[in-house]
Amino acid sequence: MSFTADEVAEWMLNEVKSAGILYQSDAVRHISAHFGEAFIYVNENGNASIDKEVKKAFRKLHKGRVAWDRDAFFWGWT
Repeated sequence: MSFTADEVAEWMLNEVKSAGILYQSDAVRHISAHFGEAFIYVNENGNASIDKEVKKAFRKLHKGRVAWDRDAFFWGWT
């Protein structure tokens, strides 16, 4: 089964809504295992990160209601 960036973003938003926060490390693991490696890349710091198209779709979906905590590496419901 093939997934879209929008479907991955919807999963991320539902996780933040239900848990209040979503750690990037947990999201990377889940996305990789359930949606596929195509949505994960290694960034310039050598860390696994979520595809830019997924993050773009995620921002569009949450409309500013989710904030990124760059110190703790998680998204939180605002």
